[in-house]
Amino acid sequence: MVQEGDEKDELAAELERIRDTVRERALMNPEPPSVLPQALAVRTPEPMPPLPEAPPVRPTAPPDSGTLQTAWRILPERPGLLYRLFRRWLGPVFERQQDLNARQILFGQQSTAYLHARLEETHRHYDSILGIHSRHMAEIDERHLILQEELVAHVHDLVKRIDLVLADSERGRLSLEFALKELRARLLRLEAEFRRG
Repeated sequence: MVQEGDEKDELAAELERIRDTVRERALMNPEPPSVLPQALAVRTPEPMPPLPEAPPVRPTAPPDSGTLQTAWRILPERPGLLYRLFRRWLGPVFERQQDLNARQILFGQQSTAYLHARLEETHRHYDSILGIHSRHMAEIDERHLILQEELVAHVHDLVKRIDLVLADSERGRLSLEFALKELRARLLRLEAEFRRG
């Protein structure tokens, strides 16, 4: 039959064994505080690859005014009999009409040349604007990638810090529970000794 003193000795030995295992696991007296691992290094992203070059726009040829060059004359080069008869009355009208036709042809050619030059300048201007815009967009994309990398590194660092704090708090809680159990066991021993007298 096991005596009461043997039970207490076994219980005390069991408690000491638990205390030693807890201390071995560094829950009561932790070793020097854990050092955080190094945060991830922020990578410098590569610039965005350039967009594929669009094929150059081939300028369209201006309209051909060759047929108008010959059709604007209404007066015959070799006047016939009928023309010579009515030349005095109708000659000034035909000459004015021929002069108007020549001026319209010239105006059409000048308008076409003006529109062609204006469109060339507009294309050049828009190309420069689009080049500036695409360069700014590439810089914005590069900045966003840098911020993304920094944010990822920061979140990894925060996770490690949170894990460290949680591990320390868990260690503290377990060590307090063990200390409380140990104190309770001592108090029970003291009460038992006090009762025995």
